[in-house]
Amino acid sequence: MRIRHPHSRSHTRALAALGVAALVFTSSACGSESTGASSSSEATLALSIFGTPNSLAPTQLLEGQQTYVWDSIYDTLLIQDNKGELRPGAAKSWRYSGDARTLTLTLRTGMKFSTGTPVDAAAVRTTLERIRTTPGPSQGVLASVASVEAPGATTVVIKLKQPDGSLLTSLSTAAGVIGDPKTMNSKSAALNPVGSGPYTLDKGATVNGSVYVLKRRDDYWNKKAYPFRTVKVRVISDQTAMANALKAGETNAGTVDVAQVSTFKSTGFETKHVQATAVATLVLGDRSGDVLKPLGDLRVRKAINMAFDRAKMVKRLLRGSGRPTGQIFNPKGPGHAPALDQTYAYDPAAAKRLLAEAGYPNGFSVTMPSLVVSKPFEPTFTQALADIGIKVTWQPVPAQQSVSALASKKYPMFLIVDGLNTTPIEARNFYSPTGYRNVFNSTDPELAKLLDRANREVDPAKAADSYQAINKFGVENAWYGPVFYIGSDWATKKGITYLGDGSSTMATIRQFGAADQARG
Repeated sequence: MRIRHPHSRSHTRALAALGVAALVFTSSACGSESTGASSSSEATLALSIFGTPNSLAPTQLLEGQQTYVWDSIYDTLLIQDNKGELRPGAAKSWRYSGDARTLTLTLRTGMKFSTGTPVDAAAVRTTLERIRTTPGPSQGVLASVASVEAPGATTVVIKLKQPDGSLLTSLSTAAGVIGDPKTMNSKSAALNPVGSGPYTLDKGATVNGSVYVLKRRDDYWNKKAYPFRTVKVRVISDQTAMANALKAGETNAGTVDVAQVSTFKSTGFETKHVQATAVATLVLGDRSGDVLKPLGDLRVRKAINMAFDRAKMVKRLLRGSGRPTGQIFNPKGPGHAPALDQTYAYDPAAAKRLLAEAGYPNGFSVTMPSLVVSKPFEPTFTQALADIGIKVTWQPVPAQQSVSALASKKYPMFLIVDGLNTTPIEARNFYSPTGYRNVFNSTDPELAKLLDRANREVDPAKAADSYQAINKFGVENAWYGPVFYIGSDWATKKGITYLGDGSSTMATIRQFGAADQARG
């Protein structure tokens, strides 16, 4: 396969396109307040995001970089720590029934909304019911929920239509926030949210679409997890401007291009490389061949997986900031199996033979959507597929139409970049019949049994075997064509430490600490 050497900005553009994915690219925001961190009690953390938060109302929260803002304002029922493990949040404990269809949460006492109103089970029930019945980004996440009850002031009971192995993780994300019932339904909630989280939105200093200033609450129950008194999240759409602000000392933390790491390190910044924060995948969605007949043949899907020189792509396209992969699961999660990366070696000749055996000795043609996230990689993928006889035509899709375009079933295969997640959510998104990446709603009896087994297993350690079996099924049946993980390189000024390692890619302020503070 011939790989074009990318333009010097192609890696930056590729990562910049991942604003929808957690932690792939963040940088510091400019501001007049000092961004030094010599005293953790007075420190300011400054970050930036590529796009304006669509809304701060509980039912409309988007994940990805916008999480820096709303996760600071709201409590979530559970918390993901920096190792990707679930910890108590607003719920101090939880337990499942034997059939995994009833989840009982016990809330901690003493929590208050920023208005001073106590947080109780009724507020949790109201928020969960509002999210699951209101069209929005998290409605589908709670699709397995049948009802929510609040039998006591600190007890919440969630009854499920069927077991859902991803529910607990979902309750640590946007689906698990707690809003103030008195204000959450008002139009003002979009820009003037009331939560019980560690920070409040400083409305006087905040300019919607430009900068969001957060002030820490001194009465917060988990204050020690948030050493920064002030957090600034600014919308900056240009990566060069972000890097310049960081170099000029106007900012204090952010991801930088891999080529600039040594420069930042030599000027006193602390740097940290995270090898995998997102995955680039060719979704081979039409596995029944309804739109594109060849994809209904396993030999064709295997041939596609053999078309990519993954190691060379990482070297040339990412300049080493990433790693090759043949699977979609987070390498830090229990569903990942290193041996599966050896399933499909780069072998164009063998790929051509498989296509011929399947009845396509001259290959075939396919139209794929040209998306914001795919553009930097399209020439390389076009050539790789052409080398085995598959001709690709890219059809431009406006960014605002990308979600609907992929869900339309118009495109039998497409190239996407997804932020990594926890194993249960990855299994749901990619392999459930209703998963948002399983756009053709593919099913299989063997896979259905594996998913059911994973969903019914309430012990995460025991569920790991099921998730690895799901991963193995997906790789061996070539449901997808994963190619490489995309890494990130952090630079932080003296006094600030980036604590993440890729285990959790949720964009939360908890991934930053004061240098003199040891936190997991």
